[in-house]
Amino acid sequence: MSFDEEWSAARATATAQVTMRLNQVAPEPGGGGGGDLELNQDHIGAIGSEAYKLHARLQTDGKHAATATAEAAGALTKENFASGAALSTAQTTWESQVKTLVAACANISNGLNYSLSSHAKDEQRLHADFTTSALDSYLK
Repeated sequence: MSFDEEWSAARATATAQVTMRLNQVAPEPGGGGGGDLELNQDHIGAIGSEAYKLHARLQTDGKHAATATAEAAGALTKENFASGAALSTAQTTWESQVKTLVAACANISNGLNYSLSSHAKDEQRLHADFTTSALDSYLK
């Protein structure tokens, strides 16, 4: 079977298996319950806390071999070994990736903290608005 024939068969199979659900949640037991968005502050707080811990650890643990690697790369390069330049490139790439990961952890932690804080302020504002509105008299 050629690639084109195999690809056409795979697309036909995938197309036959596609279903679309608009504005609804799948029925139990596989659907996961109601369609409302739920903000569980304990879970989000725990995730933010772990992201902060990972951020702190990466800042130190991600750099622990930097000095030794730089020295080894320099020594190898000085002796005209091509692996010295390769090791230096690997170290530079590693540092770049660690910085990216540290920034991502900070964004996650800060974003979740902001979400929790913002949600709490919105809840307080809504509560204050309802208690001072004309609706309050109807609800009592």
